[in-house]
Amino acid sequence: MAMHENDHSEALKARIKSPKRASRRVSMLLGAVALGALSTGALLQSTFDVGPAPAYAQNLSAQVPTANPAGFADVVDHVKPAVVSVRVKVAVEGASAEGLDLRQFGLPEGSPFERFFRRFGEEDQRGQRPAPRRFGEAQGSGFFISADGYVVTNNHVVEKAREVEIQTDDGKTYSAKVVGTDPKTDLALLKVDEGGKFPYVSFASGTPRVGDWVLAVGNPFGLGGTVTAGIVSARGRDIGAGPYDDFLQVDAAVNRGNSGGPTFNTSGEVVGVNTAIASPSGGNVGIAFAIPAETVQKVVAEIKDHGTVRRGYLGVQIQPINEGIAEGLGLKEAKGAIVARVEDGSPAAKAGIKSGDAILAVDGQEVKNARELARDIAGFAPGRTVDITVWRGGKKSDISVTLATMPGEKTASAESGEEQAGRLGLSLAPSGSVDGVDKDGVVVVGVEPGSPAEERGLRTGDVIVTVGGKKVETPQDVRQAVTELRKEGRKAVLMQVETASGARFVALPLA
Repeated sequence: MAMHENDHSEALKARIKSPKRASRRVSMLLGAVALGALSTGALLQSTFDVGPAPAYAQNLSAQVPTANPAGFADVVDHVKPAVVSVRVKVAVEGASAEGLDLRQFGLPEGSPFERFFRRFGEEDQRGQRPAPRRFGEAQGSGFFISADGYVVTNNHVVEKAREVEIQTDDGKTYSAKVVGTDPKTDLALLKVDEGGKFPYVSFASGTPRVGDWVLAVGNPFGLGGTVTAGIVSARGRDIGAGPYDDFLQVDAAVNRGNSGGPTFNTSGEVVGVNTAIASPSGGNVGIAFAIPAETVQKVVAEIKDHGTVRRGYLGVQIQPINEGIAEGLGLKEAKGAIVARVEDGSPAAKAGIKSGDAILAVDGQEVKNARELARDIAGFAPGRTVDITVWRGGKKSDISVTLATMPGEKTASAESGEEQAGRLGLSLAPSGSVDGVDKDGVVVVGVEPGSPAEERGLRTGDVIVTVGGKKVETPQDVRQAVTELRKEGRKAVLMQVETASGARFVALPLA
């Protein structure tokens, strides 16, 4: 039985917007498939004759549809022009004189010979000078999601980028800028600098089923335009990559360089973004993970509209409800999440949620486990009021909570205080302007990739308490302190920083 020539192509055209159109004849060899099934069935019956099945049993295999496409060439022809290779230039640091200890030469710190040793005393055993800063390249994949040049890829592909280029399927190269990234879901949005009408693809509106065919297109090992096929192996995988893990597991061949590339269904719609593989060797073993299209659409829309991803914040520490906890609480099922701790001053505390409450639903939607609750709350915009269904004292009750902004994320009122003159690579905001921060000081709301701040371990959410021994409360305080230290001839600024793991001092170079 053969399909009409344009049936499959017309269905693809309705979903995929591309200046290149193609259609080919696709044949369905159902007769041969059915014959093979009958022959196999006869063999099994004669070899394993176990008598008639019980009346209550069902032969599930006999009910499975057998109509599958004979190939994927038409799908590939339509979607391939929208998939790109992402090339990133990153700084590669050579040996540094930062840690040179002059005392090993019997000289005190600040000696007049310091400059001499900084220039000539750092030679290694071969008498060679340390290598200067140089640049290397990294490669990944991506895909156009709009005709005006927006490209989706992984955050880890571009997080330390100095320059970004994309190469299209027809060999053309364009420079691109990073619009924004979201490390928590490992997604990034790029924008091609040059205008034009680029071929692009659309996201699938539904979630694929386990067993559905999928195609991975990308740039493995620098081999651009590579297509592999497989099926959806599982859904909802938590691989410990981030707080909102909800991956599709696929068995299509995915390797290094496929990161950021799309996974398509047989209709040419994007069902996921390839992100990680499970492999003892680093190569494909048939276990790959893709970020679901639903998550990608939400994150990309937030980045495009706001430059960052705004997430709702409830302010509780939670843990899963197991059988023992459910029995102790009087719950019939081990579902939901129990509140282990309520953060002071958080939305949950203000609304009256208490430690020991079991959260069962959010806005009427059942919560299956703690991980799902975290994703649900993060999916709401800050300022949104939601109804939290809790189990307390043997009965259910609904509590209305107005969510705040996730601590450490930049808010609309955050005052930019990036230290440009010193090239420290920090974006700062007063602690009072960032919800959930209960420490006095200045909050780090952004760290420039490859900057001295990143190299010294400063992270978003850290709170700077003092700079050069002086307390700071605003970004202006930080700038002023840095300026004064520079006038004094200091080569580094010492900052006292409060982090999630405790307090520490960080020295950032001023030169």
